[in-house]
Amino acid sequence: MHSTPDQPLVDGEGGLRVEDEEAELSDTPIEGWIALVLFWALGLTVLYQFFTRYALNDSAAWTEEIARYLLIGVVFVGAAVGVARNTHIRVELAYRLLSARTGRALAIAADVAGIAFFAATVVLTAQMMQRMGNYKMTIVELPMNIVYGVCLAGFAAMLVRSCLCMREHWKEGLSEAERAGNVNVNEPA
Repeated sequence: MHSTPDQPLVDGEGGLRVEDEEAELSDTPIEGWIALVLFWALGLTVLYQFFTRYALNDSAAWTEEIARYLLIGVVFVGAAVGVARNTHIRVELAYRLLSARTGRALAIAADVAGIAFFAATVVLTAQMMQRMGNYKMTIVELPMNIVYGVCLAGFAAMLVRSCLCMREHWKEGLSEAERAGNVNVNEPA
């Protein structure tokens, strides 16, 4: 819903006035498009599973396993979008209660902790892939490292995006959490 001061949310007859905002896709990161492709592949796989199970009464066995792995891909690649947009969960109230200097130190520590976490997950996922060797999927004769490779790519994208976010925070001098914490509680956001 979108309304401006000259366009009230409720019309003259008491009805709700709803208008769609124009979609802006130019700022969508590449991870978002990859997650969208994986999501559509997941949707088509589940649709095929539904069709073979209920229309043909002969369920395709591979669809459940592939759908599970596609969902894993959507989650890990999609998480990189959240990191790129810096929309991860944070407690903004803490930044309102802390001094600016302490809040800045906390923001830097949060950025460093995020980078360290994603670096560790990249290393651990790569090590797990090495240990998996030639392990195959249960029903489909494909290597499980395809699935773990998508997870590794997602973690690597999250690491790169975390580094870029920290660089942006460093240049601007404030993170989103600090900016939100500086908002006066009595003023409308």
